Amino acid sequence: MLKAKRLILFSLFTFCIVNLVSAQVKDTLLKPVDTIKTAPIRVVRIDSSKKKVDTLKQKYVNPGKVAGRKAIFKSLIIPGWGQLYNNQLLVDELNAKGEKTGHFWQKTYTLGKIGLIYTGFTLLTLSYIDSDKNYKIFLKEAQFRAQNPGKKENLALERYGDTNVLDAQAIYKRNRQIVIFSYFAVYAVNVVDAYVAARLHYFNIDDTISFKITPTLINNPNTMYGFNGSPALKLSLRF
Repeated sequence: MLKAKRLILFSLFTFCIVNLVSAQVKDTLLKPVDTIKTAPIRVVRIDSSKKKVDTLKQKYVNPGKVAGRKAIFKSLIIPGWGQLYNNQLLVDELNAKGEKTGHFWQKTYTLGKIGLIYTGFTLLTLSYIDSDKNYKIFLKEAQFRAQNPGKKENLALERYGDTNVLDAQAIYKRNRQIVIFSYFAVYAVNVVDAYVAARLHYFNIDDTISFKITPTLINNPNTMYGFNGSPALKLSLRF
């Protein structure tokens, strides 16, 4: 009888163990382990407020600015080249209008300006050579007299005293410096003239733009004799 009870208990214990193991195996089969890690998905935001670029619309280009820049560039490289460029612009405009009479005068005017530019450079060069030559002569004489008091090296300068020699040396040195400054001034005038002429070529001037100056009287409250009118000029603009 005792053996029968032990056998029954052993059978129940074995049955429980078997059921527990089978349940765990079944749970393992139903929930497989995911060993593959998936990469996170990046969310791309679309900015709907961004304006679309209109590629069909062309950007406005000011022809006067373009011509002015070209004229400056050419004048900086070679003085007078900008004037020739402006002359070509006017010639092309005259050809487009069918006008042939203005070519001669336009060419004469342009060559006259270029001639003045190079005439100025030539005169300045001659002046610089003369001032530099005389400066060296008086400088040498001043140095000789400083080292040899009472003596004169250049017989052509005997009529000049020591003070006059020093003054002449300073004057010619200053003249030489002024000539160098004048070189830059003429060069700058050449560039400015080319730029202004190029810009004015595209400046709109027609019959609808005019002005008129007429004499008139204005009221003057500060008067002592009862006359309130003061003479003035009246400017009238019409667009």
